[in-house]
Amino acid sequence: MKLHQLSLFIENKPRQLRSPIRILAEAGVNILTLSLADTQQFGILRMIVQDWQKAKAALEKGGCVVNVTEVIALEVPDSPGGLDDILAVVEESSLNIEYTYSFTFRRGNRAVLVFRFEDNDAALKAFQAKGINPVSSVEIYEQANV
Repeated sequence: MKLHQLSLFIENKPRQLRSPIRILAEAGVNILTLSLADTQQFGILRMIVQDWQKAKAALEKGGCVVNVTEVIALEVPDSPGGLDDILAVVEESSLNIEYTYSFTFRRGNRAVLVFRFEDNDAALKAFQAKGINPVSSVEIYEQANV
């Protein structure tokens, strides 16, 4: 199961982050997790939101350029070496991770990480072959509402 992620380019200068965040607040869209990476001139804001279609429409209406990409959420044991088990599958399957970031909530004793792979479909097959199933959007949304 893949999740829809919204990505926006924003100028790397003061007060630029607030605009898209305010647009989502005014539209009543809850941000479940986000990541902000920067370069000298711009930043890339990546977000998983509760209603990505509503969020995309509101952001575009507000003048933002929005790109929708698919990512995979995986549960990772929240203990020393937990991420190593996931990375072993990545290595064995010759998968390439483009980036990763985490949700702020946990599922029991497990963290939930967002991964963007060069080939998400190959990643899903590799993980499922090892009995590691991705977290579905329904599970993510339910957990966020707890």
